[in-house]
Amino acid sequence: MTITDLNDARREKQPQSTLSAIEIATIMDEIGRRAREAAAHLANRDGKAMESALYCAAASMRANVDLILKANAKDMAGAQAAGLPASMLDRLKLDDARIAAMVRSLDEIAAMPNPVGQVLTGWDRPNGLHIERVSVPLGVIGIIYESRPNVTADAAALCLRAGNAVILRGGSESYYSSRAIHDCILEGLNAAKIPEGAVQRVPTIDRAAVGYMLGNMVQYIDVIVPRGGRSLTERVTRDARVPVMGHLDGLVHVYVDGRADLEMARKIVLNAKMRRTGICGAAETLLIDRRCAPTHLPVLVADLIGAGCEVRGADDVQAFDARVKPVAEADWTTEYLDAIISVRIVDGVDEAIAHIQRYGSQHTESIITDDTPTAERFLSQIDSAIVMHNASTQFADGGEFGMGAEIGISTSKLHARGPVGAAQLTSYKYVVRGNGQTRA
Repeated sequence: MTITDLNDARREKQPQSTLSAIEIATIMDEIGRRAREAAAHLANRDGKAMESALYCAAASMRANVDLILKANAKDMAGAQAAGLPASMLDRLKLDDARIAAMVRSLDEIAAMPNPVGQVLTGWDRPNGLHIERVSVPLGVIGIIYESRPNVTADAAALCLRAGNAVILRGGSESYYSSRAIHDCILEGLNAAKIPEGAVQRVPTIDRAAVGYMLGNMVQYIDVIVPRGGRSLTERVTRDARVPVMGHLDGLVHVYVDGRADLEMARKIVLNAKMRRTGICGAAETLLIDRRCAPTHLPVLVADLIGAGCEVRGADDVQAFDARVKPVAEADWTTEYLDAIISVRIVDGVDEAIAHIQRYGSQHTESIITDDTPTAERFLSQIDSAIVMHNASTQFADGGEFGMGAEIGISTSKLHARGPVGAAQLTSYKYVVRGNGQTRA
């Protein structure tokens, strides 16, 4: 069945924005039931079936680029008419390069070793019992996300590769794009003879569906993953009755140490902030060692302003460049997701660490220095999910970590932490083998 057949035979013609409580319950319970059945089916299939489904979905996306771009153009027009900010428009926009990146991710995830059924460790007991810890799927994963349509492909692929069924609830602004991408995933499932319930998309933009997922689907959903801004993640964390895997903010810091190479610092700082300002790995705060401020700060600030970035800082930062705007206390806890950065001069690595511990969100931090002991001190004392030395924070990404893609960066200390790829979407069970042992 082709994507055109799917368009005609399955999907709703227009998004349903207002439904009754009974209609929401009927739709969501049916989705949950199908997901639970599909999860049981996947548990009895080997990894080759999931691999085949992803390769076929990638092929479908390659063949249907024009349809995906047409759907995205419809979303972009609606978002522009609604006055969405430039950062959200950037996250929403698809082009040939971004679709090609999604296709590559599907292929890379398909080619990865099966993360399910791996013996993580094993040992023998004195009584002859052999015990193994073996990776297993989580079950059914609910993913609630906002404007990035690529999450539809990434989340579906990662969940499926790890043997999980997934329920996707994307943002209303990316409705048509996500629908077109989901159709390609369905084509892959059909080719591999995997039930369509393995990857389902909530077919309504009614926000009541989100509330129902969080509070009324405990019997169906094992884990909820939010992918979006603070308000979304806070709501999910507050209202979900199942475990949540997510993070609140990407308050990312770059610290330029007194022994940082200036040219290296210039490249890293500019890339960390300006490569893509709307992603969670974008730097929001720049800390500069007072020892190198006279030589490094004016150049770094000039680079950022020259690239179109607004720089905010206190009087000592403004003294180096009159174009720097005043900084407020709230800036240190603001995830701009835009071409804005706050700059602070600190007295060495200890004050940099103290600033990050006070204001950071335990997401990603980077130190730029040629001093190895200082770098190791920073890496060991900063309690964030990702810590870096002489590298751009924009590498805080599952694809860049070799995971093919990610559902998000988890700042939780329970279960997965950092980029959440296929392997992080598994749990484990203990398998015990004996030969007649009984306990006294």
